[in-house]
Amino acid sequence: MRIISGKYKSRRIQVPTNFKARPTTDFARENLFNVLNNLIDWEETNALDLFSGTGSVAIEMVSRGCPRVVCVEMSPIHYNFISKAKDILKANELFPLKADAFKFLATSHEKFDLIFADPPYEMPEIETIPNLILDHSHLNEGGLFVFEHSKKFNFADYDSFMEERVYGSVHFTFFKNKQ
Repeated sequence: MRIISGKYKSRRIQVPTNFKARPTTDFARENLFNVLNNLIDWEETNALDLFSGTGSVAIEMVSRGCPRVVCVEMSPIHYNFISKAKDILKANELFPLKADAFKFLATSHEKFDLIFADPPYEMPEIETIPNLILDHSHLNEGGLFVFEHSKKFNFADYDSFMEERVYGSVHFTFFKNKQ
């Protein structure tokens, strides 16, 4: 896993071969962060990374200056990897949680400026995730939610929809909390 920019730029952390996650590709992640750089003041952003997998998106946020990034990952193997990466980088701004993302959303009352979610593309409940985030006040006013998904989903009819970006087989839908 390569960190693209920021204080950990060009650092690489070896991902174990027993990972079952589908990490966001370097190409897609780099383009995502190019877009986010124009929308986000990293030093003022409280972020949440759901279905964190390798933690590459959360670590990239920390590298760019996020003072607090919570990353939620259910798999013990993935959670342990994220925790190890946090220790290697001494990234005290990173707060990994070993938890089910749906249970986290149901019980957390914390609000975030930026939420990124990259669930497994074939997860049966994938279509419910935007509503769980947008309808349950997990975003601060003006907050941004970025949802990574496959091409078979389209969320353009949501009131909070901003735009969709496509990088190869990766689709990012951007939502803005207008409340």
